Amino acid sequence: MSDERQRPGENAQQTQSPARQVLRLFIGIPLAAATPSDLAAAVHRLHSKAAPEMLRWSAPESWHITLQFLGSTTLQQYECVTAHLRELRYPSVQIRLGALDTFDRAGVLFVDVPVSPELLALQQAVTAATAPCGFTPEMRPYHPHITLARRKGKGGGMELRKLKSRIDPPPRFSSFTAENFVLYESIPTPEGSRYEIREQFSLHARNDE
Repeated sequence: MSDERQRPGENAQQTQSPARQVLRLFIGIPLAAATPSDLAAAVHRLHSKAAPEMLRWSAPESWHITLQFLGSTTLQQYECVTAHLRELRYPSVQIRLGALDTFDRAGVLFVDVPVSPELLALQQAVTAATAPCGFTPEMRPYHPHITLARRKGKGGGMELRKLKSRIDPPPRFSSFTAENFVLYESIPTPEGSRYEIREQFSLHARNDE
């Protein structure tokens, strides 16, 4: 799945209606309040063992689980997407975090998110909701994850692989219940891309009507 995968200095801020004519958007699940502390502890251990010149770390406020990357989006498409997502009725989803892993070719260090039937169904519901607005679901299998770091340049792939072997015992992360999902805008800056929250959509308890 395409990954909007941002850089350090990224954050997620609630903003007003966009003024730009074309937006770079994606839809994702923000992490529950307790989860970033688990990840931050793991990242602290990784920092102490990583070559700083090789890796660029994602800011904790940027951590999320992507449901769909939309990319360039016109204002008309933006209005269409938000209207369709507001109509989506779906229960809250239990999210379990897996192991540290890497995309060697892309040079990405991430925490895997196992795909439960409920998470996959939510992802498919989201892509179905955006389809009338001109967005086509990717053909690759859904592979959710949380990006922690990216290599700088082209020489950091080996460094990422070494990091996994240096962390012993492997970190364990708590699960959480996703109670909402978010439409984010990715805005490039000299320090790296920044996230702004355009819309938030609630997931409902399973006993809700």
